[in-house]
Amino acid sequence: MFPLPPKGEPEKGKLTPEQDEVLEKVARKVVEKRMTVPALMFIESVKPLNFIGSQVMVFFEPIVQTLFDFKSYTIFREVIEDRKNVELLMQKIEKHDAKAVKLEKAYKIMKKEHFKGKSFWYKLKMRFIGYRVPTEEVKEFARKLEEDRKKAARSNESKIGKTGFDKNENPGSPSD
Repeated sequence: MFPLPPKGEPEKGKLTPEQDEVLEKVARKVVEKRMTVPALMFIESVKPLNFIGSQVMVFFEPIVQTLFDFKSYTIFREVIEDRKNVELLMQKIEKHDAKAVKLEKAYKIMKKEHFKGKSFWYKLKMRFIGYRVPTEEVKEFARKLEEDRKKAARSNESKIGKTGFDKNENPGSPSD
């Protein structure tokens, strides 16, 4: 009665590893170029037209074939035909952007700590030369910051419990 999809194709709504890899690649490129907000606004505004957009990609395929990797282009075109996959692409962009924001904050904190106690001339020289930290050091520093924040949140929870203020008690009301 209802035909099953061929063995080589995934079920409707599920991505193959190749399709997922292409979406990840697109999301990473968008975040690397710092185009997260414009890309999300554009994708959100044209989401109802995703099928038409995929058909436009079919129209321009001969031109694009001469410039880009044809396999990735075809896979991306097939993926964006489904509106659920467009939403998935937006989620992947947001996920990668959140990671990039965390790393950027860690880098700023690390840079600030590096310049503490340094002379004016050293700071000036670093502004002209440029201050760079290896990416792995920034990632490690970001992990440490996250662990410290979790520990602080746990200790705040334990302090709240020690003060005697519970949800049932109202600290501002006079006691009889």
